Amino acid sequence: MKTKLNGIFTLLLAFVVHLTFAQEKTISGTVTDQQGVPLPGVNILVSGTNNGTQTDFDGMYTIKGTEGQTLVFTYVGQKEISKIIGATSSINVTMVEDAQALDEIVVTALGIKREKKSLGYATQEVKGDAVSAVKSNNFVNSLSGKVAGLSIKSSGNFGGSTNVVIRGNNSISGNNQALFVVDGIPIDNGNTNTTGQQSGTGGFDYGNAASDINPDDIASINVLKGAAATALYGSRASNGVVMITTKKGKKNKGIGVTVSSSITLGSADKETLVKYQDKYGAGYGPYYDSADGYFNLYDVDGDGIDDLTTPFTEDASYGAAFDPNLLVYQWNSIYPQLDTYQQATPYVAGANNPNYVWGTSTTAVNSFALDGGTETSSFRLGVTNLTQSGNLPNSSIKKKYHFF
Repeated sequence: MKTKLNGIFTLLLAFVVHLTFAQEKTISGTVTDQQGVPLPGVNILVSGTNNGTQTDFDGMYTIKGTEGQTLVFTYVGQKEISKIIGATSSINVTMVEDAQALDEIVVTALGIKREKKSLGYATQEVKGDAVSAVKSNNFVNSLSGKVAGLSIKSSGNFGGSTNVVIRGNNSISGNNQALFVVDGIPIDNGNTNTTGQQSGTGGFDYGNAASDINPDDIASINVLKGAAATALYGSRASNGVVMITTKKGKKNKGIGVTVSSSITLGSADKETLVKYQDKYGAGYGPYYDSADGYFNLYDVDGDGIDDLTTPFTEDASYGAAFDPNLLVYQWNSIYPQLDTYQQATPYVAGANNPNYVWGTSTTAVNSFALDGGTETSSFRLGVTNLTQSGNLPNSSIKKKYHFF
């Protein structure tokens, strides 16, 4: 009797096992983000089991399961999604951003998003709004003071270059600039100035490549520090990487329109300008030809009598005291273009000192962008116009940015 019961039990167990395997099937599908872009590396797990897989580079996956079981989809920065296996063998999933989780996500080398706490190296993120709120012809200057260990050194020239150095200089004579990477494309931010400009003796400052990046198109900036963070970019990233992620289109109803316009005024701080005296003229003291020693003597008008002239070759202001009753051949006497050419004029201080050249600067920026998307595609079109006039006369910059 016992043998018969064991036989019946074995048959029942085999039937149940056969029924279970008969219901098991292969589930496949594609996982995308909100813009319809395939997501590689999404974790898919059959709930309550160790049966799991990941999506491939094209966002596709294949996994075995039975009807009634639950597939759990998880991805960094996205909300967890659960799908119950039904009669169909195809399950496509669109992930949804988890705003809370994104606050802890940073973009690392090759544009890969990682949890900041999981990284074994230093990185710091700056949102795009931080460099676009106050408009500038070079967004890099807006990074100053926002990232630990990041040194921003501007030339001070209008439209000039800005050096970006992370954690100090690594080379005495070589390039110490950080590598800029925009959506995976490396950009050399090295100086292209003339030799005279580099040595501080004159020449031209042509600026850096990073100054051509439109701050209105920047979504986020991540500064990668140290060899571990920059290894994938090779030796050119030995000084660190400034990783820039641009704004992308997203799925929405209709077409999104973004319009911004701003104007910024600037002036020189008079408290920081050099103080000029207006009591004494050119010269270094009573060391010249005249009786009092403060002027040179030269027959300017050809009448045989020596005339008083200022010491034209001197750059100091320790000369004779100004006197409106004294007629002297001065700087305005040696230029044929002036009405006072070869004429002696009252010895008085100039109406303006060198500080009069400082005026009011204006920066006007107008930006317009369209964006949108569907389940399978997205787009963003933008154009920005920047017009800037400097504090000094005849100084201006005009830029037009196009983003597609």
